[in-house]
Amino acid sequence: MSSLIEQATLRLQQLRLAGVKLPDMPAPPVVPRPSAPQKPPVQSQRVELDLDALAAANIVTPSAPRSLVADQFRVIKRPLISNALGKGSASSTHANLIMVTSAVAGEGKSFTSVNLAISIAAELDHTVMLVDADVARPSLPRMLGVPEGPGLLDLLDGAAGMADVLLKTNIDKLTLLRSGTPHDRATEMLASEAMRQLLDDMSSRYADRIIIFDSPPLLLTTEARALAANMGQIVVVVQAGKTLQANVQRALATIEACPLKLMVLNQTRADAQDASDLGYGYGYGYRYGSAKHGA
Repeated sequence: MSSLIEQATLRLQQLRLAGVKLPDMPAPPVVPRPSAPQKPPVQSQRVELDLDALAAANIVTPSAPRSLVADQFRVIKRPLISNALGKGSASSTHANLIMVTSAVAGEGKSFTSVNLAISIAAELDHTVMLVDADVARPSLPRMLGVPEGPGLLDLLDGAAGMADVLLKTNIDKLTLLRSGTPHDRATEMLASEAMRQLLDDMSSRYADRIIIFDSPPLLLTTEARALAANMGQIVVVVQAGKTLQANVQRALATIEACPLKLMVLNQTRADAQDASDLGYGYGYGYRYGSAKHGA
């Protein structure tokens, strides 16, 4: 075959040298390359929260009748929202990033985080992201009845994007971000430049979004202190009749750099008005029945 091609090529050259005009040869047809298949855009997952089960656990829900718990969280959220919008008595960078924590475990910080997030989601002008930042002992999947999966640590590790890990819910304006895959260097990741950049992006991406972080206790882990360094507001939950005053003072000392702090007195026997005189910052007290809610 190659010799026939060589002979034909040689004959064409001879004809051209002899001045013989050869007809133009048509150009070979252009075969279009097949285009690479387009990947569909990643859609956030959706989970259905059992609103009846949440209501039975004394967690506020959008359609629940008016209750003492709901009213008390309306009071608690108001200064937080004002600060997030820059309308409060003090200003702060990342004011829409709100960390909920406690001095030690079992004071009701996760219960407070969930109620606060759902209560703010009921506002007409705000969306809420609830982040499980208690990476050592995540509580939100158990409390809300959602499966464990990738989340905050996977974002910081570069193993996932935001759309891969966000969970939309059947509560309008509420999305969830789980703690994610456990990691040996979780503390370093929460204190990293990647975390700072992530929080910058989360804070500025949506002007109407308020982000609630359920944080580890301040005196039991170092993750909470690393997280607090980038928060605009911090809510410290104190269980009435249980938490030692010395522990509260030690916990507050670890976050004194944050200009906006709210202290919530949990399971107080006094009513909300009396609780304001107990000397605990804003001093709002709230009750949620006889059941005790840990973490």
